[in-house]
Amino acid sequence: MYHVNALFALRTVAKSDAVRQLLDMSDYVEGELKYSVSLLVNDAPIHLEVEPTRLLIQVLRDDLYLTGTKEGCSIGVCGACTVLVDGQPVSACLTLVVTLDGRQVHTIEWLGRDATIHPLQQAFAEHGGFQCGYCTPGQIMAAYALLREHPQPTDVEIREGMLGNLCRCTGYFKIIGSIQAAASAMAEGQDAPGRPS
Repeated sequence: MYHVNALFALRTVAKSDAVRQLLDMSDYVEGELKYSVSLLVNDAPIHLEVEPTRLLIQVLRDDLYLTGTKEGCSIGVCGACTVLVDGQPVSACLTLVVTLDGRQVHTIEWLGRDATIHPLQQAFAEHGGFQCGYCTPGQIMAAYALLREHPQPTDVEIREGMLGNLCRCTGYFKIIGSIQAAASAMAEGQDAPGRPS
């Protein structure tokens, strides 16, 4: 099976003679063209100088050392790299950082801060919503966005809301159960004080 990696495609386009002339990038040398980007990551202001092909997953993991976000497929299919941008789930493996100027990014580290865990994290642990754990950060961030939109989701809403997140271990029933348990806990006000709800 052949996949076109987004980064490879962008670099290939940026290096082609026709596009260089069109974009006046005739002197483009990888690593030399940088853009200033200011954004909030987990509520902290961040200012970066990045190449136009730099992906959010790279910046989060390699530059900011937020390694909770995982890279699975690199083509936006598996959901392992799901983070929230302005409250909406996105694939960090496809999101160019230059498109995030002035935006807000939240990662799994945002939910699990101050040595306390969010009810979603607690529910996934208590109800077996993960096995190997690789996809779990993306699952939890997608579930968080789902519960913000549907605080008491039906089974159908959970299944539809989680379509972009794959898991090769659990069979999904325990993920659905974990989200239902978290919704109940959050409805009962079991969010920790000062935590995102």
